[in-house]
Amino acid sequence: MLIAVVGLLALWVPGPASAAPARAAAAPSCPVADRIDTTLKNGARWQMCWDIDRNTGAVLSDVTYTPNRGAPTRVLASASLAEVHVPYDSGQPRFYDVSSIGFGDLEQATLTRLSAKDCPDGRLRDFRATPVLCVEEQPRPFAYKSAVEKGVLHGTDLVVFSVSEIGWYDYITEWRFSDDGSITPRSGATGSLSPFQFSDAGSGWPTGVGSTRFSENHSHNVFWRLDFDVDGQSKNTVEQYDFLGSGTATRTTKRTVLSRETAADLAPTRFWRVVNPTAENSDGHAKSWEIDNHHSDQYRGPRETEEFTHHDMYFTQYRECERLAYGNTAPDCATSVDKYTGGEKLTDPVAWVSVDFHHVPRDEDQDPMPTHWQGFTIVPRDVTATSQLP
Repeated sequence: MLIAVVGLLALWVPGPASAAPARAAAAPSCPVADRIDTTLKNGARWQMCWDIDRNTGAVLSDVTYTPNRGAPTRVLASASLAEVHVPYDSGQPRFYDVSSIGFGDLEQATLTRLSAKDCPDGRLRDFRATPVLCVEEQPRPFAYKSAVEKGVLHGTDLVVFSVSEIGWYDYITEWRFSDDGSITPRSGATGSLSPFQFSDAGSGWPTGVGSTRFSENHSHNVFWRLDFDVDGQSKNTVEQYDFLGSGTATRTTKRTVLSRETAADLAPTRFWRVVNPTAENSDGHAKSWEIDNHHSDQYRGPRETEEFTHHDMYFTQYRECERLAYGNTAPDCATSVDKYTGGEKLTDPVAWVSVDFHHVPRDEDQDPMPTHWQGFTIVPRDVTATSQLP
């Protein structure tokens, strides 16, 4: 890994010595018909553009958050899926659902037509005269509860989702935008259990009567691509935080600046943040967004064919042609995210986040299969000086 270590911080990390004044975020760059603009019940507002890509399905861009009582701040230039890799434990088959099949293909009917039953409390949005996106506000319990303040508040999320039918699975691609500023991308797999059957327990689990029919275990390895623009600027810095001292009474904070393109792995008490070094909140702390990715089975495939699965996070310098984590076919461009990390200086970072789920079937998965979710969260870190919850 290409990591430049800055040093150990005993208690806190100071903001920049000087910073430009806060800028008002520009309106989304898309036509009004392609915009999502929702003010949630507590006064927080989310704005963004949306489109459909044949491979990745829904693509969100110009994602802007306005805290309750606060000023608008852009978070992401763009966000989308980057791959859904489904290898089976026996070695075959090995699917690449985004790059080989495509989540957003209306002609092949992989992108699902939604109905009012799919989106009971929201609004359906059309792509090429077909309703494919649901936008709705959903409740979120316990935004906070405080005995000191003698109060309790239940929050809400703006939920944006589409559904793609890939083989036996229906994948729900969901983005949750909370009134506290957090963003949670999730992938939900439902539909029907794969019909692949095997006669031994080495790579499967018995389903049905007795123990003669086995449904095969498999992984869902989901990659997301996030192009950050913290506070509306593409020039950002990536930092990794580790808290040293397991087994001791004290801990020390270690900040590592990822100054060049980097492949990184999950570890206990580790997180990353993407920071704008020229923007501060009113307390004088640098604005940033923290990536919390702690719920992954960390799949690792064969190096000769699946090197891209050997890390949980990638941070690369923005290049227009680098769109997919695997099977990238853009001319004069690398083919997978492990090859994007070529040591280039990191000034306009794109984060590639992998969350893996090992699906061991059970009797309860037989039709209809309950949805299993996997995802991660990015949260504002020092974007505002105080809580913006009412």
